[in-house]
Amino acid sequence: MGYNISIGNQGFNDIRESQSFYIDKTAFIKEWWDSRDIVTLITRPRRFGKTLNMSMLNCFFSNGYADRGDLFEGLSVWEDERYRQIQGTYPVIFLSFADVKADNLKDAKQQVKMKIEELYRNNRNLLDSEIFDDDEKLEFRQTNMRMDDAVCAMSVKQLCNYMSRYYRKKVIVLLDEYDTPMQEAYIHGYWEEFTSFMRSFFNSTFKTNPYLERAVMTGITRVSKESIFSDLNNLAVVTTTSERYSTCFGFTEEEVFKALDDMDLGEHKPDVKRWYDGFVFGAHSDIYNPWSILNFIKARKFGSYWADSSSNGLVNKLVKTGSPNLKKTMEILIEGGVIEKRIDEQIVYNQLEKRENAVWSLLLASGYLRVVKIRYEGDFRKRYYTLKLTNKEVEQMFEIMIEEWFDNGSNMTGDFIEAMLAGDLYAMNSYMNDIALDTFSSFDVAGKEESRIRPEDLASCYDCKGVANGLSLNDSSNLYAMTRKSSRFYHGFVLGLMVDKREDYIIKSNKESGFGRYDVMMIPRDTENSNLPGLILEFKVINHSMEKSLEETVKSALQQIEEKKYDTELLKAGVKKENIRHYGFAFEGKKVLIGTDE
Repeated sequence: MGYNISIGNQGFNDIRESQSFYIDKTAFIKEWWDSRDIVTLITRPRRFGKTLNMSMLNCFFSNGYADRGDLFEGLSVWEDERYRQIQGTYPVIFLSFADVKADNLKDAKQQVKMKIEELYRNNRNLLDSEIFDDDEKLEFRQTNMRMDDAVCAMSVKQLCNYMSRYYRKKVIVLLDEYDTPMQEAYIHGYWEEFTSFMRSFFNSTFKTNPYLERAVMTGITRVSKESIFSDLNNLAVVTTTSERYSTCFGFTEEEVFKALDDMDLGEHKPDVKRWYDGFVFGAHSDIYNPWSILNFIKARKFGSYWADSSSNGLVNKLVKTGSPNLKKTMEILIEGGVIEKRIDEQIVYNQLEKRENAVWSLLLASGYLRVVKIRYEGDFRKRYYTLKLTNKEVEQMFEIMIEEWFDNGSNMTGDFIEAMLAGDLYAMNSYMNDIALDTFSSFDVAGKEESRIRPEDLASCYDCKGVANGLSLNDSSNLYAMTRKSSRFYHGFVLGLMVDKREDYIIKSNKESGFGRYDVMMIPRDTENSNLPGLILEFKVINHSMEKSLEETVKSALQQIEEKKYDTELLKAGVKKENIRHYGFAFEGKKVLIGTDE
């Protein structure tokens, strides 16, 4: 059996009329309608069928699709006679903010007003009715892109008024991708002004609207109630951790495997699972990304379809400008590890750069992380989430992202790696200092452009809780501990240079070997290949209270490798003693010195 795969088609009627590939999600109609919730907010990652399901709701309920029951024939909802009776019987307002994307407040408001003007234009048939007086008809015509903010805030509520009187039935409102303009407002710096504008819009549309029958909003994130939903106490929120609608968005494993069998792609099931599985909604695991699955079936080859389908600019910015600890945590995730974090599913956008947990919340909501388990602690049952990267596709996205951070448009990075493998210490120092100077000048470690603060000073700032707890900066042991922690920034920096060597090396970081924990170890995948040395890298930031020069710092790093017997793991892996190299990295601001004990 073959399928007509229509990539990017989000119109339910188009898909059904063209007999394109479609997995039946009409159970969502019944589950939502039977819930009797007045206003429902559903969050799911991008490309998970939100728009298609909203189009499906529109086709099912809208009186614009009266007598179009043929679109639902053969689907689960049509088996229930009760639902056959209500198909096409409601006035529906279907609005999408997916393309409301502006780099300034004025244009963002204007784009919203253009959306409203289009709604009114599509309902101009109402003006033919004698129900409305001349003043109302004039107000209708004046609701356009030139209206002021107050009129815009009330516009959807007023349209519901017109439609409910005309059709003698309350209105269903469907708002797709409600949070897209919110993200843009945050990215471009007009968050406070825009949320004030949208708060009034949401309140009038969904709270104080006597003409509203039911409503559904979809988006990627649950924007905090305080930001835009402060007046909305009738909102039922369904996030990725909620049990409701768990199989209504995305494909289940059963659905995917059947499609693969039908397309004679069954032998690829294990790799498809590794690449595109991993999403968890509520208690339902093994949810697959629909966009990736459709593209794989059509192209019949693996690729980063979902990760490459739109900009990851916000995620990139937050990880790149995050604290050294955040970068270290990302390193753990990319290496296949798990982390445990507190998660607040209400995203407070203006806290993203201040509260690290807000970043993990955003990454979970966006689909880049999945929940492995939940642990409850204390009398108040605080929830701690064990998280990991969702799948191979996401892992590859972050690896490429990190590579791009350190791509300065020249061959210096590759030259440094080759010099390190060849043992050319002079070239290593030359290239590393050039890379460090270029990268640290543009790498916004503080979240502020053109910061003059040294990277190690910034890293120390994130570790200053010790000072607040009574530790003295004048205490050399405490100072050493803080300085040691500050090397995390450089640790992550050097690791970023090594990403493209994963085919030849197993790259490990901060693992136990001998009597301590090394910083970075590179284990050749082919230990019989003498051209690939085993490498141990130790990073230290100069501690001026204990060391007079970078040379002394290098010596201290190399001494630690020997004393802690970090070679142990390399020897166990089959690397010969004579084929092991030690490198000590000493950092001071943008200056780097690398030494070896050979």
